[in-house]
Amino acid sequence: MPKIHPSVREGRRQRFIDAAWRCAARKGFRDTTVDDVCNEIAASKGAFYGYFASKRALLLALLDDDAADLDEIMAALDRRGLTAVECLRRFTKAMVDRGADQARAQVRADLWATALTEPEVRDRVASLVGHRRVLLRTWVRAAVENGELALDVVPNAFAAVLLALGDGLMLHNAIDASGFRWPNIARALDEIFAGLAAG
Repeated sequence: MPKIHPSVREGRRQRFIDAAWRCAARKGFRDTTVDDVCNEIAASKGAFYGYFASKRALLLALLDDDAADLDEIMAALDRRGLTAVECLRRFTKAMVDRGADQARAQVRADLWATALTEPEVRDRVASLVGHRRVLLRTWVRAAVENGELALDVVPNAFAAVLLALGDGLMLHNAIDASGFRWPNIARALDEIFAGLAAG
C-alpha cells in the first residue's frame, strides 16, 4: 500500500481540526462529539482515529492550531518594523478580534476548565502562554526603554496583564455573550493605549 505524503496527511488532519472549530462554534467543544466532527466533513470515525487518539487529543490539536495562528500574528508584527507600542496595540486588537469568534471562545473556556484537572493540558497551556509572554515582554521592555510608554512598568507583569486580559474577555464572553460588545472593547483598549503612550 503506498504511503501518504506528509503534506497530504497533514492536510487531511487539518480538515478534522477545521471541522472541530465549526462544530465548537455551533454547540461548544464540550458538547461536540467525534461523530459531529466526522459528519461535518463526511469522514469515518476510523479516519478520525487515524489522526487523533481521542477527543481530548483533538482539543490539544485545537490548542496548538490556535497557538500557531497567534504566533504567526506576532511574528508578522515583529517583521513589519513597527514601534513596540504599536506591536502591543495591534496584538491586543488581534486578541480582541479572536475573542469575538464564538468557536475560539468556547474552546478556550473548555481548555481552561480541562487544564484545572488534567496536568498534560495545563502544562501545554502554560508552555504556550509562557512562550507568548516572552515576546510581549520584549516589546514592553523596548517601549519603556524607547520612551514610547508614559510609565515605568515591569515588562513581564505588563505582558502577563495583556495576555490575561485576552483570556479573561474570552471567558467572560463564553459565560455571558450579552455582557459586552467586542467593538466597544476594541475602542476602550485603543483609548487605554493612547493614554499610556508617551506625549
